[in-house]
Amino acid sequence: MGLDEYNAFCAGLPATTTVVQWGGAHVWKVGGKMFAVAGWSKTETLGVTFKVTDIGFEMLKDQPGLRPAPYLASRGMLWIQHYDTPGLSQNDLEDYIAGSHRIVAASLTKKKQRELGLST
Repeated sequence: MGLDEYNAFCAGLPATTTVVQWGGAHVWKVGGKMFAVAGWSKTETLGVTFKVTDIGFEMLKDQPGLRPAPYLASRGMLWIQHYDTPGLSQNDLEDYIAGSHRIVAASLTKKKQRELGLST
């Protein structure tokens, strides 16, 4: 997944906003809360960081090309960084980004969810 594909995918998720910060990282948010960050890679693979469940964290943290997200995971947060090959396939990466969006959206207040059209 390249940066343009990452941005297009995140833009297609409900009620998202983006900002470029922290030295060129593309940060995507829902309701003002971050759900995905891309940038800062020392390889040709786009570095993408996303929030996961407890189980997702345990499953992914030791997989080749994946790691607990620097800075976030060290603070006890359940974030994974896809940073090198083999990592995740594009479909799996998109599924995890969408899952991160759902996790973060679900953590918003019910009022905020309604304002954003995220709840029924």
